[in-house]
Amino acid sequence: MSASLNSRIAADFDTATGGLPATGAAAARRRAAVERLLARGLPGPREENWKYANLRPLERLRFMPALPAAAQLAGLPTDLPPALEGFTRYVFVDGVPVGTAAISTAATGTASAADASAALVTLGNVRDDGPLHHAERAAGADERFALLNGAFATAETGIHVPATAREPARLELLYVASADAQAGASYPRVAVRVDADAQLVLLERHLSAAATPSFVNSAVAVDVARGARLEHYRLQELNTRSILFDTLSAQVAQHGTYRLHAISTGGQSARSTSTIRLTGEHAELALAVVALGDRQQVQDAYAVVAHDSPNARTTQTFRGIAAGRARVAFNGKIVVARGAHGTDSQQSLRGLLAGPEAEIDVRPQLEIYTDDVRCSHGATAGKLDDQMLFYLLSRGLDRDTAQRLLKWAFLEDVIAPINHPALRRQIETRLAAHLRDETLRELV
Repeated sequence: MSASLNSRIAADFDTATGGLPATGAAAARRRAAVERLLARGLPGPREENWKYANLRPLERLRFMPALPAAAQLAGLPTDLPPALEGFTRYVFVDGVPVGTAAISTAATGTASAADASAALVTLGNVRDDGPLHHAERAAGADERFALLNGAFATAETGIHVPATAREPARLELLYVASADAQAGASYPRVAVRVDADAQLVLLERHLSAAATPSFVNSAVAVDVARGARLEHYRLQELNTRSILFDTLSAQVAQHGTYRLHAISTGGQSARSTSTIRLTGEHAELALAVVALGDRQQVQDAYAVVAHDSPNARTTQTFRGIAAGRARVAFNGKIVVARGAHGTDSQQSLRGLLAGPEAEIDVRPQLEIYTDDVRCSHGATAGKLDDQMLFYLLSRGLDRDTAQRLLKWAFLEDVIAPINHPALRRQIETRLAAHLRDETLRELV
């Protein structure tokens, strides 16, 4: 990180401090986060795990948090995705909650009474001793943007599903970015705890209010306890002028299950960093990522999965399509610790080039420090299958439609396993819109 960038972060922090919620402990926590960040610096393009990310916009962004006054319901776009039946929706503008409870039924649909009692959602100031604070203290070299979030975030969402919950909780967090990147940044911040044997379905959306270019830096911490189950859907659909840096830290205990679906289609430059630790025996992770890039977009994702205990299982699937002059990258790393015998890990990373100047980078990594494991990985990057394209053309389809159908088939093995039909249809419809084909819309 350049000295000028360091200086701007420090100056913005000093300016923002007076307006940030700050008890003595909170002020000390923020100060510690920014000091660790300034000592280590934000990542640079010469660092191996950041060479595919577009870091140039950092030189012209403001790090001050966007003014909370902008977080008004009237500022929301009118074309928000319809709320899903059975999900309780919470709306945020520039990282700040709109009100203190779920948006009314008239605005977003209905949520079951079971959901309201199954999960405790807290919307308020950043906690001084929560899981995100602990994640910041343990942040590695690739998680430095979490420190930036810890220094500047103005609000935090806590989700706790207790062991006594009898029904799966279903929640939606909808984040709308409206502030101009030159005026301030958005800092979504979420801490999720699913207690033993409890269940949660969490939908996390990131949208833009208009065509304004925004800067979003989000941090999420997830704790899945023994025997618990979390289905986590993350949809990034910011406008193509916005910048996103996202950091997710998760741990999964014994017999816990974490199913994470991440779909990224928006942003001029988007970078997601995930660190997931399987800390208990027979913990299970299913990670599925879809990234679509067009024009000059950059979509970059880095996911590290640490097998710390025996007999844990991971499936990691990536499908990316790069068109125009876009760059789409996925770096997936599996680390099997000493003593983590019985590990079962599978990686399938595939990229599709849909433009003569597009770039796809897929990189599987395995680090194994024990015997008696079953680990496999595969990575491919290439163009559409010529034989399949010829087959569709021979059946009377025009070339553009045939190409889009093949792209759809390329993505469907990741989208089809989504367990909730209404959510899956929403995702498929928005992907069809991204591929700009009315024929595909009819298929969903």
